[in-house]
Amino acid sequence: MERLVKGLKDWSLFEKMWLSIFTFVTIYLYFSWEDTILGLIASLTGMLCVVLVAKGKISNYYPGTVNVILYAYIAYEQKYYGEVMLNLLYFLPMQFIGFYLWKNNKVQRTAAEKVKIEMMSNNARILWTVVSCAGIFGYGLILKRMGGNLPFVDATSTVLSIIAMVLMAKRYVEQWILWIIVDVVSVIMWFVVLAKGGNDISILIMWTAYLVNAIYGQINWMKLHQEQMRVCYE
Repeated sequence: MERLVKGLKDWSLFEKMWLSIFTFVTIYLYFSWEDTILGLIASLTGMLCVVLVAKGKISNYYPGTVNVILYAYIAYEQKYYGEVMLNLLYFLPMQFIGFYLWKNNKVQRTAAEKVKIEMMSNNARILWTVVSCAGIFGYGLILKRMGGNLPFVDATSTVLSIIAMVLMAKRYVEQWILWIIVDVVSVIMWFVVLAKGGNDISILIMWTAYLVNAIYGQINWMKLHQEQMRVCYE
């Protein structure tokens, strides 16, 4: 308990309110909509993971691993095959790779968790933009042939998530722009499921929470990067 209280000391009021409100809403809707327990756990672990990422905390990879496994199963039930392959074949191993890279790039080796944050060059941004567009088009055609639901929307979420995860492991601020796009697309995908009679309300709330957190993550990582650069020059 003492360790938990200590860990919350550097949480801002926004972070505490964000996690508390979305947790309450998720649990409430879980009972109201008779959602699955797997959906509830996936949503709660996912929200905890992303807020820890926004704070630059290495511990995000613990709840993140649980979320990846459960979300893949739920996506499979809805025939979002791109999401299934993304989570099991990519996100799951990236949890371990990312943990290793973050652990070896702390701001202070003796500090608990803060990670060193980087920014991309303009040439790198242009390159990744071209790669993203080509990947979305090509993968969308593959998912369409597989008979997947909303193939190009699914492809957008999948391809941008892959690239964003690479940028996240490499600790780039620009990851958050991609996560914002992924979250918007994913909210649309799971709203369609709900509109067709599905009961995965917890997953829809999870992606909505992700979107809010991604906007905050962009702002917070820019702030953290500026603070770290200021320290380097002092």
